[in-house]
Amino acid sequence: MPSGPADPLEAERELRDLKQQIAALRQRLEAAHADQDTVVTRATSAAAADATMLRATIAALREELESERAGRDQAIGAAVAQANDQMAQLKKTVSALRDQLEQLNAGAAAKLSEARAADRAEIAHLQAMIRSLRDELESLQPK
Repeated sequence: MPSGPADPLEAERELRDLKQQIAALRQRLEAAHADQDTVVTRATSAAAADATMLRATIAALREELESERAGRDQAIGAAVAQANDQMAQLKKTVSALRDQLEQLNAGAAAKLSEARAADRAEIAHLQAMIRSLRDELESLQPK
């Protein structure tokens, strides 16, 4: 036999109290589920926002890196072009100076040859004059 209240009114009261407790517990359980759903939703939203922000940051950093690479490549290209231009100018200068030096050497050699020829001509002339004077001196001396 069930051991319960003997009075039907008390049994109804107890039943009503139990129903109220069940309803209150159900409300608390539903509120806890709602709170838990809210926390999960907020956490999901926060994670999605963080992921979106990180993707945007990654994209910005990637663009900046690509821009830096492009700038560096452009600077390297400009430096190489400038160095090539400078080398070409230096080669032209060296070539011009070499040609000028060769012309100076050729001119100096020609002048040296002319001077030697002039010296030989002068020596020959002086030797001829010495012979002539010697001959004249010998002819004036009594024998």
